[in-house]
Amino acid sequence: MSHLITSVDPHSPAARAGILAGDRLVRLNGEIVVDFLDYQALSADRRVRAELLRDGERIEALCKKGEYDSLGLNFETPMMSGVRMCCNHCQFCFVDQLPPGVRAAMRVKDDDWRMSLMMGNYVTLTNVSDRELERIIARHASPLYISVHAADPDLRERLMRTPRARRLMDQLRRLSGGGIEFHCQAVLCPGLNDGAALEETIRALAELPGALSLALVPVGLTGWREGLAPLRKYRPDEARAVLETAGRWREKLLRERGTRFVFPSDEFYLQAGAEIPADEEYEGYGQIDDGVGMLRLLETEFDEARSELPEDARRRTGGAKLAIACGESAAPFLRALLDGRPVAGVQVEVCAVANRFFGPSVTVSGLVTAGDLIDRMQGVDCEAVLITECMLRDGGDRFLDDATLEGVREKLGKPVVPVGRRGDELLEALLEYRQR
Repeated sequence: MSHLITSVDPHSPAARAGILAGDRLVRLNGEIVVDFLDYQALSADRRVRAELLRDGERIEALCKKGEYDSLGLNFETPMMSGVRMCCNHCQFCFVDQLPPGVRAAMRVKDDDWRMSLMMGNYVTLTNVSDRELERIIARHASPLYISVHAADPDLRERLMRTPRARRLMDQLRRLSGGGIEFHCQAVLCPGLNDGAALEETIRALAELPGALSLALVPVGLTGWREGLAPLRKYRPDEARAVLETAGRWREKLLRERGTRFVFPSDEFYLQAGAEIPADEEYEGYGQIDDGVGMLRLLETEFDEARSELPEDARRRTGGAKLAIACGESAAPFLRALLDGRPVAGVQVEVCAVANRFFGPSVTVSGLVTAGDLIDRMQGVDCEAVLITECMLRDGGDRFLDDATLEGVREKLGKPVVPVGRRGDELLEALLEYRQR
């Protein structure tokens, strides 16, 4: 195994040691380099002996540097290897129910624990061997983000439709015993892994010192499920039952572990018609990327930023007309937020966008597409349309239906402004259009 070095940073430790672009890295300090995680761990010392291939010949280079300083090598891919793909066939897999015309990248089924470490992606560990599990421990790859779904091995195998799913609790015990910490999630399906099964999942995970939290997320279903497992959304009473189970455990574990541990996603509270918990109950928002506490944090940050405005800037005065386009589930929350906290010089209309692309059961803002956005916002009287940046590809300008942000602006004939998910960023966006 070797890795092509595409460039060497000028004046770096590697450059001073004579390493060249085109060389292939084989070992660092005598150990084979599997991927970028190995490269980072093995290159942390002050003296790093690199074994390389140059024109087919083995050579060595001794790099001297500060501890944890970069060697200065760059490779063909950021991971120095291919992404590991999913081997599961989950009943609730979102990729399996994507409509035609969706952005191609959404169809990729990755399940790579290294991306979990580096980017917070959730992984199932079904494609992780015992040897690889030991490498996770040896490299101190912590914290990880792990999709549990169910602690019971029979149930987890049925949900994920692979016998490899049965090994999870043994894997988690080994990781926890090796000092690895991890956040967990369970995608819940009515009548399958809630109720008594959820109680057992919470109990089993709460016994592991390495388990930091468990996010509960309701199954997401599109309108493109022909031939797939017969699943349905949660009814309000069923969502309330999940929250009741979570609430009992949150109280118990706060007393026993000093953490509420179980964190239902915002979608559960919205589906149940229940009040979203207070800011302090999210304990630092460790699961926010799984949709846990996003609305509460948005409100908290908006309030804090708005409190710094002069008193006369916190009054209802009319002014510039703005529209906020969002998914149907978040619209009532945003209306209540902005109706109760006016900003002088702007009038805000919250517009819920029905999701025809994925289907009417999809109500989250992050899955609103350009086509549905255009259909909803044409004819709305406003100077600009604000959207969450979650509707767009990370750092890009394309919606999930592969249409561009500029194309939407042209169709609507007005600014369409992506806004960060922080509350202070929302306030700043409103203030940009304030009439003084």
